[in-house]
Amino acid sequence: MKTLSQADQDRIAQAVAQAEKTTAGEIHCVLAPEVGGDREDAMAWGAAAALLLPPIALFLGLRLDHPFPGWPLAQWQAAHGALADLTMRTAVSNYITLQALVFIITALVVSIPPIRRLITPRPLKAARVKRAAVAHFLAQGMHLTRNRTGVLIFAALAEHRVEVIADEGIHAAAPTAVWDEVVSDLVAGLKSGRIADGFVAAITRTGAVLAAHVPPRPGDANELPDGLTILPR
Repeated sequence: MKTLSQADQDRIAQAVAQAEKTTAGEIHCVLAPEVGGDREDAMAWGAAAALLLPPIALFLGLRLDHPFPGWPLAQWQAAHGALADLTMRTAVSNYITLQALVFIITALVVSIPPIRRLITPRPLKAARVKRAAVAHFLAQGMHLTRNRTGVLIFAALAEHRVEVIADEGIHAAAPTAVWDEVVSDLVAGLKSGRIADGFVAAITRTGAVLAAHVPPRPGDANELPDGLTILPR
């Protein structure tokens, strides 16, 4: 992940503070280097490969008495003399060993970040980022702000996904298209490697939307931190 300097983080916090001067709404920004799923992906791909590949190999002619050169259980068989037929116990042992090896190798390969990201389906990435954004929205208590006018701007770098969640107090008032524009502003900055610029542009547009639909009220207080929250990997 490209490191954000303290100056960049200060720019984002200042943009939030400036935008909130014109509205009673609240803006909170989050940057996630990568949304979780690495362990789950490795286990899922490993289990799928272990279940599917050995039967396919058997169908294609793999022999369980000696699957390939150097197979450890083949030495055990040789030590007990030539057998006309493979015993059930040996066959089961070889099959279980083969499944275990396939599982371990596949899980290790899928654990390599570039490979994992390449083979993870886009709908799954989108669902995970959405889930992470909603979880953060609730964990921060954004649904508890006065009149429910909080807006979360959430970017997941590894997944190349952005989520903007507007609470019901502002979502019902503003047209859906404006949130697509906020997303586009942030995505444009992320694609060009200008993370701070992307957030500032998205914050500025969000502030304009909030100012138009949720003007300042007497007694307004800053209910959420203005600074960028950077989640751990």
